[in-house]
Amino acid sequence: MKKRVLTVLLSAVMALTMTGCGGTKTDESGKSSDSKENSSAISGQSTEKVTKGKAPKGAKTIEVWSEDRHDLDYIESMIDNYNKTNEDGIFINLTIISDDYENMVKLAIDSGTAPDIVGANAFPLFKFIDNDLFVPLNDYIDADQEYQKVNEPYEHSYEGANAHDGKIYHVYSGMRSGVRVEYNKDLLAKDGYDEIPAKLSDYIDMAKDVTEKGNGDVYGIGFTSASPFERLLEMSAQVSGIYYYDYTKGKFDFSGYKEILEQGKRFMTENIAYPDQQGVDNMRALFAQGKFALWSNASQEAGVFTQQIPIDKFEWGVAQVPSLTGEIKGALQTTPSKSYAILSSSKQKDLAWKVISYFQSEEFTKGYLEKGYCLPITDYMDGIIDKSKTGRLADFSMLDYESVYPTVPNVNLTGDDYRTVLWNAVMGYVEIDDAIKDLNTRYNEALDADVKAGNSKRLVISDYDPMHPDKGTVSYKEK
Repeated sequence: MKKRVLTVLLSAVMALTMTGCGGTKTDESGKSSDSKENSSAISGQSTEKVTKGKAPKGAKTIEVWSEDRHDLDYIESMIDNYNKTNEDGIFINLTIISDDYENMVKLAIDSGTAPDIVGANAFPLFKFIDNDLFVPLNDYIDADQEYQKVNEPYEHSYEGANAHDGKIYHVYSGMRSGVRVEYNKDLLAKDGYDEIPAKLSDYIDMAKDVTEKGNGDVYGIGFTSASPFERLLEMSAQVSGIYYYDYTKGKFDFSGYKEILEQGKRFMTENIAYPDQQGVDNMRALFAQGKFALWSNASQEAGVFTQQIPIDKFEWGVAQVPSLTGEIKGALQTTPSKSYAILSSSKQKDLAWKVISYFQSEEFTKGYLEKGYCLPITDYMDGIIDKSKTGRLADFSMLDYESVYPTVPNVNLTGDDYRTVLWNAVMGYVEIDDAIKDLNTRYNEALDADVKAGNSKRLVISDYDPMHPDKGTVSYKEK
């Protein structure tokens, strides 16, 4: 019997990357985005036709668009094999859209040039289904027992992300882990540490000790200039039971971050952190060179530190992010990904489903996971892949308290977003109390205005549990 759609998901707003399933931004991917030079500009955007050959006579071409470039070698080889061997008379034509993907898809729909299938990893669901742009997949799923076995679609249907009101619009094949601490084992051991503290204050003390003993040559920790708050402190807040949206009341509330920010300021006021915040890849390279001992990011780092910027000067480990008290009081955010939707404008929906069922078949998914592009999202695939082939990705396996988070209402915000403001508070550019007051005011005023205008709905979960945010019963309020 199918499980009812009761779970919810935080929309993927970050570009997902090498071992994290998805994304095209160079500073986040496991490979740079210049691997192929067959690109052209359409409306000022970069597009790339990657399918080999031409459709044979009589074949039906299914157009597929994706923003994912990091996994292109594998995807291209599997499409090439399918185009040569399938008996359904289908030719898959894949196009990579490197920039402004969502708007490019919308423009194509408006102009009548849309593909049949789009990679739907990070699309805001309501923007598409409110305008009937995605096809519900339930009938196709229910008629395909093999697909259900491999993908467990009803177990991974997230209200507001890939499903709404019992209808599933796309199904996830993989998972990116939540943030972990990557650390230089040699540096820490030299200074007398053999494990990562579970308590944030102890973690900061350790980083300070490493910096002081480094005498200006080595630092305890490094932060990137690219959304630094979310790569450690925001996730420490999550596992401390702190979140920026109060699901039971249906409003934003940043008040819980005060102690996290006070602790985080120590990195700056006590001169603990590496004294420069550069782009992600630059900071990764500095970590790989041994310039600082602690770094934090999600499962994409498995591929980065073995392929893109390989660490060969020291042994590196992976640990859990610290919490305020050393106890776990909330779930760590993880992000499902690698999904495909059929556009309602497609004239070949049944054939498009055949392509999706191939992309998410056991053979296709097994190879994808064993290449280390993603962590498995389903129990079935987790049980059949050869994890010895995934390399360091195994160090980022799901924790018991990792979960998806409810999709926070989208608001038309004026001014800096919360991650920018909270990091400015860490840096000392704004007082903590002023930052929290500003965010509470601006976010809730924006939410109230958008709900009143009908541009958004107030999400409420009366039985919300911070340890199991994906298990709550969702309702939407229109005021």
